[in-house]
Amino acid sequence: MLLLFKNKKAVPQRLLNYGFTECGDDYHYSTRLLDGQFEMVITVSKLEHVSATLTDTGSNEEYVLHLVPGSCGAFVGRVRAEYGKVLSDIAQKCFESDIFKSEQAQAVIQYIRSKYGDELEFLWAKFPTNAIWRRADNAKWYGALLLIPKNKLGVNDSALCDVLNLRANPETVAELIDNKRYFRAYHMNKKHWLSLCLDGSLSLEELYLRIDHSYALAAKK
Repeated sequence: MLLLFKNKKAVPQRLLNYGFTECGDDYHYSTRLLDGQFEMVITVSKLEHVSATLTDTGSNEEYVLHLVPGSCGAFVGRVRAEYGKVLSDIAQKCFESDIFKSEQAQAVIQYIRSKYGDELEFLWAKFPTNAIWRRADNAKWYGALLLIPKNKLGVNDSALCDVLNLRANPETVAELIDNKRYFRAYHMNKKHWLSLCLDGSLSLEELYLRIDHSYALAAKK
């Protein structure tokens, strides 16, 4: 269940707001499960390592059956469900995505958050490194952020790259594609979308301009 925290990073202020206490380089949180039968302690380390333990409050011994894949039964099932619910809530409320690590990807995420108030949405469990932004007023997508090998864009390079997909007019798409800075859209309508590699080949100013244009296009019916 700790896989919930893969490709995520803790936000210290969110941890504190949730009820974690800071102890040195770590953050600790405890809660009771099943009407106080168990104490659950979650620790988030400075290195983003998350650990969780359950202690039987009656015997003061650690409980681990909920972690054994083959263990079954109504009681173990209840423990496992409550344990997972707490971890899922913490992952959702105290952590944020840490998939897109390039400076430009982080700048783009912050730009969209500040200007439009939108956050990345991870819609596909099978594709955890794909996310989208959509307009709040009509739910239309205006951007997608992907972590893919550059060769998916037709480049002879297998290195991973943060790729931004944006809407554009068909004329703009035809004009801009040069297979160096602008590429035919990966996994999107190639007539109405472009792919941009966030590797510094475009300035942030130009990226922001394209984002604004894409946002405006998504307003159309």
